[in-house]
Formats: sequence, structure tokens, C-alpha cells
Amino acid sequence: MDRVTAMRVFADVAASGSFSASAERLEMSRAMVTRYVAEMEQWLGARLLQRTTRRVTLTDAGEQALRRCQQMLALVAEVEDEVEPADGTLRGQLRLTSSMSFGHAHLAAGLAAFLAQHPQLKIDLNVGDATLNLVEARIDLAIRISSEPDPALISRPLAICDSVLVASPAYLAAAGTPRTPAELAGHRCLGHSNVGRSSWRFLRGETEETVNVTTRFTANDATVLLHAALADGGISLQPTYLANPWLQRGELLAVLPAWQPPPMTIYALYPSRRHLSPAVRALLDFLVARFATLRW
Repeated sequence: MDRVTAMRVFADVAASGSFSASAERLEMSRAMVTRYVAEMEQWLGARLLQRTTRRVTLTDAGEQALRRCQQMLALVAEVEDEVEPADGTLRGQLRLTSSMSFGHAHLAAGLAAFLAQHPQLKIDLNVGDATLNLVEARIDLAIRISSEPDPALISRPLAICDSVLVASPAYLAAAGTPRTPAELAGHRCLGHSNVGRSSWRFLRGETEETVNVTTRFTANDATVLLHAALADGGISLQPTYLANPWLQRGELLAVLPAWQPPPMTIYALYPSRRHLSPAVRALLDFLVARFATLRW
């Protein structure tokens, strides 16, 4: 069997802790994953994984083997990245991660357009706000919205992410419309678990104000909070890329439009410039150009 593939399978099982999860991610049968791991153990003459009914863990020999496999796989990736196809055709699979809200609102359509230009490519998108180890999870590109991207990763700005306070007309008719940031303390507010859960900052010219708000309903996804606001649940701090269509239709109203939450940036993050494949470089350039034309 192909030992490079066997190393990739072993490293994936070590990261996921599950033969079944790796089989699904690698698009193999569970039996094939088991065979590749057995091939690794036979090749090295040692038991690499400890199997239980709940989880797969590394043995001491497995931890040593994993470090070496990761080094060898990095070298293989470096060779593959440096040798571009002679005809310029992009092939293979890219693995991405992004937040659920941005993946739904804009990234899915962008990736579909990119794949239409490169029919030999495949893309696997993992959506969620959980922080992933890009190397262990074998992620080529993470799309994240932040004011301070992870300094351990290479970052490329894709677009500015502005935010806006929104609420439904019915909620504001019943509860009143706040005229100053301080009045938000008397309203039902919808808080993002990972971004300003109960402390919201606002700017108006040179003036800055921070308000502690009451958040009886929090969620780790902006789309959930958007729909809570649409259901008259309260005031939500939303990215404009998500809220603008609802604002334009009048189903949501902007609250305190003269006060601006500090903008953040949509970044593409990746582990290293040394292992940036032609496909990743092409996707980065495509996303920069695409998002430059959007007005959200």
C-alpha cells in the first residue's frame, strides 16, 4: 500500500480520535482506514494507536511516529506545492473553515463561482466558530472575522466587516427606540457568545462609549441572533453583510445609526507561506477580487 497515504490516514486518525470520522473526512471506507493504520503498524513494528470503545489515542510509539509523519508529510506537501501543473490546471481538494453566518451569507456563493472556473478542484468547507488547529485539522485556509488575527498564522485581509444594531419594527414599537447608547441597558439585547457578549462599544466621531447590556438570549452564531431579532426578540449587533438585505426590506430597522460599532476585518488565515499551494493562492486572489466589489 502507498506509505504516504498510510501516513496521511494515520495522522488524520490521530487528530480526530476516530476511525469513522477519518473515514468520512478522507472519503474512504472504515475498513480501508483500518488497513492503512495496520500497514503503518506493520511497517514500523509497533502498536501506534490504543483503541477503546469511545476513543482512539496514541501510544508512546504512536506519538513518536506522528511527529515524524507530520515532518515527512510537510516535505511531501512542499514538493507538491513547488511543482505546478504544466497546463496550469488546478486539481485536488482544498479544506476551508469559516463562521456559519459568513459561510451562508457570502462564502458559499463565492466558492461555487470559483469551482465553476476550476472543474478539477474540490472544496470541503467546515463551518463553525470553534478555534481549530489548522495543521492538525488539515485546513488549508480559515476565513475569520477579527480585530486581532492569530499572530501565529499568516493573515491576508479580504474585506472590512462593519456592524450595525438592528431590531424589528414591532419590538421597537413596543419597547421604544433608544436614543443614546446608555439607553440600551434598559432593552432586551441579543448577545454573541464570542464577540462582545454583554459589553458593546460604539464610536461617533471622536467620541467612544462602552455600554454593559443585558443579554437574556445569547448564541454563538450571528444568523441565529438575526432570526431572534426578526422574531421581535430584542436588539442585536449584526454584521452588515448579514443584516443589510433585511434592513433594505424594512423587516429590521437600524438602531442608533449615528453610533458605529468598531469595524473588524475579514481575514484569510493559513499556517505558512512555504506550503501555499497554487490552488490556495488562486482562491485567495479570487476572494480578494470578489469581495472588493460587494457592498455589504
